Amino acid sequence: MTHAVPSLRHTIADDLRTQIATGRLKADERLPSEPQLAAHYKVSTATLRLALALLQAEGLIEKIHGKGNFVRPPLRRITYAGGGRTPFDPALQVSICTTNLRARGHLRALLRVSSNSPLTEFLCVTHEGKSPHSLARIYVPRDLAPTIQLNSSPRPREAEPTATKVRETVTARLPTQEEATTLRISSTLAVLAITSVATDATGRVVEAALLVLPGDRADAVFTAHPTTEERETEG
Repeated sequence: MTHAVPSLRHTIADDLRTQIATGRLKADERLPSEPQLAAHYKVSTATLRLALALLQAEGLIEKIHGKGNFVRPPLRRITYAGGGRTPFDPALQVSICTTNLRARGHLRALLRVSSNSPLTEFLCVTHEGKSPHSLARIYVPRDLAPTIQLNSSPRPREAEPTATKVRETVTARLPTQEEATTLRISSTLAVLAITSVATDATGRVVEAALLVLPGDRADAVFTAHPTTEERETEG
């Protein structure tokens, strides 16, 4: 049987990964410069950067422009449980920016409203310390939008419109440049992009949420509830 020989980038990544796991390289510690690492492993700088890219994609290190590569602290997992709710962990801080805008392009189609209909956008970013965790853009027709204060829950339960149906689409993709910058992640790290559209009993869209969760720390959990007819059939 022929065994595949690990490439140099994988060998280097494995060694650095082990150093991080065993604590030889500690959280927030700066790695030696890329030329120094390349010389240590006797590889080109290009090969060394490929190895570092693997660790960046796993969320083990981050590259800060002008400063170098740093070991990231252990990442808090994000669990998205469905239902269009932004994953607000009580241990995380939430910054919220509210903007009034008009429905155009994809927003017009998403909320099924006429062009230039008034909307309110809630841009929500969760943080742990200085580290961003998730990004959400929530759109609500202006007449349904609750009045909120910055850094509070964006949608108090007593102010929420009644949604009877939520349709969600989950896609794994690469982040946009804006998303990568906001979340401080590599542009090569896949994200979970979740589009959630909630409608009321009349079929009116009462809320549309566009969530972006970094793939190195996100789990999506969905629970299905059998209908009455399905339970009767099973019985």
